[in-house]
Amino acid sequence: MTPLLEGFPVVVQVPVVWGEMDSYRHVNNVVYFRYFENARLEYFRRLDWFAFEEQTGIGPILASTQARFKRPLTYPDTVSIGARLLSIEVDRFTLEHRIVSHAQQAIVTEGHGVIVIFHYPSGQKVSLPDELRKRIEALEGK
Repeated sequence: MTPLLEGFPVVVQVPVVWGEMDSYRHVNNVVYFRYFENARLEYFRRLDWFAFEEQTGIGPILASTQARFKRPLTYPDTVSIGARLLSIEVDRFTLEHRIVSHAQQAIVTEGHGVIVIFHYPSGQKVSLPDELRKRIEALEGK
């Protein structure tokens, strides 16, 4: 793992695909949000949130996301995408994301996503259950 992702408990690695580039010969901006999503879903998987949702109806919903593009990505390359807890509140938490290019050995994009805790059967946001809070703390090593 690259030192640029030190402190990120979840890191996924994906190849840059030729078809992700746009007419300006760099990876299209929307793809970076897919990269964030890959890391975010791996974060949820490690929390075993999908099984928890099946039992309780409580799942995640992305309320907002943001990215700061620092350097363009091009094919061929491989990227590592990190996800870690930035903040936690009563009914939501924010994940920080970082994308590192292997070819450039540099951070190419940073951003975050706000995850609201949602009870899907009722269509309402709810407080973060203690069980999920404990799982987040364990994943983060706190």
